[in-house]
Amino acid sequence: MKQKVVIEVEMKCKKCRSKALEIAVAKDGVTSVAIKGERKNRIEVIGEGFVDAAGLAETLRKKVGFADLVSVEDVKEKST
Repeated sequence: MKQKVVIEVEMKCKKCRSKALEIAVAKDGVTSVAIKGERKNRIEVIGEGFVDAAGLAETLRKKVGFADLVSVEDVKEKST
């Protein structure tokens, strides 16, 4: 089962964005990370099994800046 987590993070510069991406990729179970949103202020994390969304948001708050957990949902796999 795949899980999608969206976190809104205050990222003011390119360095902050790359740091936030590095933090997200380092978490267990994460398979892909992308920056989304009009202002490039949301991180979309897709992972296998259980992804610790609250722990990821807390780590981003400590290392990057304000982070708010927007959504956590299961991803339906496409049947071929």
